[in-house]
Amino acid sequence: MSGERKKLPPTVPVGLMLVLAMACVASAMAIVYTRQQARELFVELQALSSERDALNIDWGRLQIEQSAYATHARVERLARRELALERPQTSDIYIVKPE
Repeated sequence: MSGERKKLPPTVPVGLMLVLAMACVASAMAIVYTRQQARELFVELQALSSERDALNIDWGRLQIEQSAYATHARVERLARRELALERPQTSDIYIVKPE
């Protein structure tokens, strides 16, 4: 041995190691936070989808109900029964022509 010293590999400064460790911890915390937020948003999405489906069912039911109330037979029956209206005789109809 000729008295040469072995060179040690360069070491990373302690401050840089601490900064990198803090960055890893912050990154992990951000991942945990975003995953939790994604779960909460998914639960909200499911609830809103269920509400939308229920409202669509109600809307369909209301459309059917409205079409039942608007039938000509029902309107005529209510006009005769509740308002005592009758179809006019041909002799009671006057046609007005514009001049």
